Amino acid sequence: MNRSFSFKAPKTLFYGLLFLFPISMHAQKMKLYDHTTPIEPFIVQYKHDVEAINYFYGPMPKGWGNQQAAASPEQLARLQRLDNEYLNKLDKFPYEQLETSGQVDFILLKRKLKSDLLSLEEDESNYKRLAMYLPFAQRIFTLEKERRRGKRLAGEDVAKELTLVVGEIDQSIAALQGKTKIPDADVNFLTALLNSLDLRITSTFDFYNGYDPEFTWWVPAIFQQVKNKLSDYKEKLGAKSDRKVFDDGSQIAGVPIGEKDINRRLKAEMISYTATDLLQLADQEFKWCEAELLKASREMGFGDDWRAAQEKVKNSYVPIGEQPELIVKLYNDAQQFIEQNKLMDIPELADETWGMIMMTPERQRVNPFFTGGREISISYPTNTMDQQAKLMSMRGNNPYFSRGTVQHELIPGHHLQYFMNRRYKPYREEAFNTPFWTEGWTLYWELLLYSKGFAKTPEERIGMLFWRMHRCARITFSIKFHLGEWTPKQCIDYLVNRVGFESANAHGEVKRSFEGSYDPLYQLAYLVGGLQLMRIKEEVVDQGKMSFADFHDRVIKENYLPMEMLRAIIRGEQLKPDHETNWKFYHFNN
Repeated sequence: MNRSFSFKAPKTLFYGLLFLFPISMHAQKMKLYDHTTPIEPFIVQYKHDVEAINYFYGPMPKGWGNQQAAASPEQLARLQRLDNEYLNKLDKFPYEQLETSGQVDFILLKRKLKSDLLSLEEDESNYKRLAMYLPFAQRIFTLEKERRRGKRLAGEDVAKELTLVVGEIDQSIAALQGKTKIPDADVNFLTALLNSLDLRITSTFDFYNGYDPEFTWWVPAIFQQVKNKLSDYKEKLGAKSDRKVFDDGSQIAGVPIGEKDINRRLKAEMISYTATDLLQLADQEFKWCEAELLKASREMGFGDDWRAAQEKVKNSYVPIGEQPELIVKLYNDAQQFIEQNKLMDIPELADETWGMIMMTPERQRVNPFFTGGREISISYPTNTMDQQAKLMSMRGNNPYFSRGTVQHELIPGHHLQYFMNRRYKPYREEAFNTPFWTEGWTLYWELLLYSKGFAKTPEERIGMLFWRMHRCARITFSIKFHLGEWTPKQCIDYLVNRVGFESANAHGEVKRSFEGSYDPLYQLAYLVGGLQLMRIKEEVVDQGKMSFADFHDRVIKENYLPMEMLRAIIRGEQLKPDHETNWKFYHFNN
């Protein structure tokens, strides 16, 4: 029987809804595409399709969840097929019906798919090229494939297969003796695959062991031998890496990527400048900072001896135990300045819910200054540091240096990003993540606040200029290193001699730049991204087209995007579906 169902809302509910969503909100302003675009479903579905493939074709651990692991050849092929399917979907989409924001999502998703395809093809090519190091891999992949749907495996046969695996690993280890050095990139690729094989054979073992009596009888001992051999092989492969630990006194490791790779990565990030161009940009910005620094030094009575002026600033550090209170004061100073100058409307809950933790001594070795995100992590001495390390930490985190960066880490910086990214167009954060937006937005605020007079005294200007010079130096030393022109020690010396770093802090800065998990472009993304956003501000706010508050509200709600694409959205540009980067945002003096 078919039944119709109707529902009459009581008047009290109707008026309650009017209270929650008053007519004065003007429904016409609540445009759907302020919060999404027609391309969002493709982006979200693609993300989850990739996750589904990586879950099924990757190791399934005992219990809930999944462990990320290097892809098998079968997995690579399936992911390539998926990327091509999505490219076909985009080719059939009526692009001409999209507004600018949708065009941006379309362009960036297509770029991502093509980039992922290239990466998968590179992994496939590397696997074939390096397969001689992994003659045993297919045996493990085959066992794991049969385990996925619970095929009954004969325990004796599995033991025989794993015995062959042990023998082939032994042969691979023996073959290493005839090798001198192996490129570090190849060692990293092979190590990731060995970790993946370890997870996959463990997943297979855990599935049957204890549940299948025959498997449990035959396999445990030989399985443990396989685990031990894989671990031994990884260690011996690592010893063959040509990864260089520089003997220049720094003991910092790193591998320069070269000019060609730098320029390729810049193009991928939609930066229409080369490494050479950015070195010129950094030099021009650094000279401006030096001129400003000399002005401040003269006002303080030190003439052109800016180092003496900076020394006075460094020695203004607060006593042990008082740094958290200083952070709160500096935060409040910035928020009052932003409010007084009507620069941005800060959400009350964002202002209320940022956290504060103290940084461990271990982290301070590579993060000499505080960091941020959901909370601010304060870098300051602990009782386990020696006297020299304590003094350097205090001097490097003095009130004037810290004045320029508390809001960088909290509001309107990383904490506000964290808060807003989860509320507005969140699908863009993972899909189009770029350091030129992450650090560009926060660095932009340092530039803007300085230009608006947030640093009132010469000491405060010296503090903020230290960080601005630091950002210039990051461009210079990271590019010079990756061009093979500077060693880590020369990078450290540059920070100490030209910027005024404490030596231990400079060592930590360079160490994390080249030994950590940072992309080679990450350090230069701060100032470059900040200057990009300053240029957009000049085109929009300075021309009277938007207020500061409206501009900043619009920018933060667009979530992660290359700055060139953000500019297109704000300006309402019409983009071609095959758009390539072409924006020249910087004015060179010559």
